[in-house]
Amino acid sequence: MMPVIHLFWAELKRAWIQYIRYPAEALGGILITTFFFYALFAGAQYVAGPASQFGKRLDAVVIGYVLWTLVIFVVNDIALNLQVEAQTGTLEQVLLSPFSAATLFLARACASLVLRFSIVVVILGVILLLTGSRLRFPPALVLPLVSVVLGAYGFSFLLGSAALIWKRIQQLLIISQFGLLFLLAAPTEEWPGSLRWLGQSLPMTAGAGLLRDVMVREVGLDPVRLIMALASGIFYFGLGLLAFRRAVRAAKRRGILGSQ
Repeated sequence: MMPVIHLFWAELKRAWIQYIRYPAEALGGILITTFFFYALFAGAQYVAGPASQFGKRLDAVVIGYVLWTLVIFVVNDIALNLQVEAQTGTLEQVLLSPFSAATLFLARACASLVLRFSIVVVILGVILLLTGSRLRFPPALVLPLVSVVLGAYGFSFLLGSAALIWKRIQQLLIISQFGLLFLLAAPTEEWPGSLRWLGQSLPMTAGAGLLRDVMVREVGLDPVRLIMALASGIFYFGLGLLAFRRAVRAAKRRGILGSQ
C-alpha cells in the first residue's frame, strides 16, 4: 500500500509542476468552459423572452454541465497521456515501472484530478454568479459523486485501451464528449416506467440523477438508487480496468507500444 501512496504523491508533484508551468492553459480552460455555458444560457433566455423563469431546471442543467466538465477531464486524461507518451517515445520506458500500467495511469489520473477539481470548482462558482443559480452542497452528495467518478475512470480506461491499440483516437474522443453530455445532462431519473430503470443502468446516469435530487430538488438519497449508482460505478470501473490490462498485454505481444 505504501509504495502506491508514494507513487500517487510523486504523480501529484509532477502534475503540480506542469500545472504551475502553464497557468495560461488552466485560465483559458476556465474562460472557454464558462463562456460556452453562459452563451447557451443567454441564448435560451433570449429565445424564451424577458419573462422567462427557468427555476430548478436551470439548477439541474448547471449540475449536468459541471459534471460533464469534470468527467471530460477524467475521461480524456488517460487516453491523452498514452498518446503523448507514445508520440514522445517514452511509453515503453514508462511501462518498465515496477507498478502495473493500470496502477501507474490510475495514480496519474487521480493526481491530475486533484488539481482539475479546483478548476471545476472555480467554473461552478463563476457559473453560479453569472446565472444566479442556487445549489445545495450537503455532505450526502459525496457518495453519488464517487459513483460518477468511478464510472468516468472506467470509461477513461476503455478509451485508453483504444489508444493503446489504435493509437490515434481524437475523433473518438470528440464523439464520446457528446455522448457523455447526454448521459450526465439527461434527467433519466424522471423517465417513465421501464425507461427509467434502463436510463439508470447507463454509465454515470444514476449518480448524476442523485446529485440533482440532493443539490436541486432537496430530497434525501434513495438507498436503492444509491446502491444501483455505486454498483454501476464499480461495474464500469472494473470493466474499463479489465479492458485496459488486456490491451496492454495485446500491445506488448504485438510490439506496438512505441508506435504511433
